[in-house]
Amino acid sequence: MNDTTMTPAEEAAASAEAVAGKPTLLERLEKWRPMVAYQGLSLGLICAVVALLLLIGNAMTQGTIADQQMADRLATLREVLPQSLYDNNPLADGFKVQDAELGEVEVFPARLQGKLTAVVFQGSNIGYGGPISQMMAVDAQGKILGVRVLAHKETPGLADKIEASRSDWIKVFDGLSLDNTALDKWKVKKDGGQFDQFAGATITPRAVVKTVLQGLQFQTRHAGQLKAE
Repeated sequence: MNDTTMTPAEEAAASAEAVAGKPTLLERLEKWRPMVAYQGLSLGLICAVVALLLLIGNAMTQGTIADQQMADRLATLREVLPQSLYDNNPLADGFKVQDAELGEVEVFPARLQGKLTAVVFQGSNIGYGGPISQMMAVDAQGKILGVRVLAHKETPGLADKIEASRSDWIKVFDGLSLDNTALDKWKVKKDGGQFDQFAGATITPRAVVKTVLQGLQFQTRHAGQLKAE
């Protein structure tokens, strides 16, 4: 009987012959390395391009939003401020006033031939759905020229009557002042005041009335400073 057992030397030789002509793992890794580096570089370049495009898109979007906000503000200003009262650019001439109760308030002065005829400013209070931002114009005698809502999140079809496009409710403030309307009347009727509330929505008009009153009181407190600016 023939003995087929291989010696260690023979096994090593056979193993070497079996792999002869085939690349080793290290050789294969060396071959793949340039490909991996190229793919990594390509992926990095793609990520950089995508990031750059996102930055450009974000910058363009922010510019568009800012332009739209400025256009909306200008349109609202024209609704509350009669054009016959100014020959300047109120938005461009705006300045900030520090108030003990309201904090920093941005004021847009209306001037005609250099004389202050009215001031426009914004204010807000919390309604049912969140802050209700408003713009109002007050003439040099402290009388309201107009009030408009800039932004809100109140219930559509119920509390959105504060918008001039929805109802004339917001126009009820036109011509009012602290001189012709008693302080205790600056409330909705449910609270003993003179302003109508909406059916099922009292919080919203209450917040608007409060902001209008605060605006008149602000104008009174800073009347001298506003004329001097």
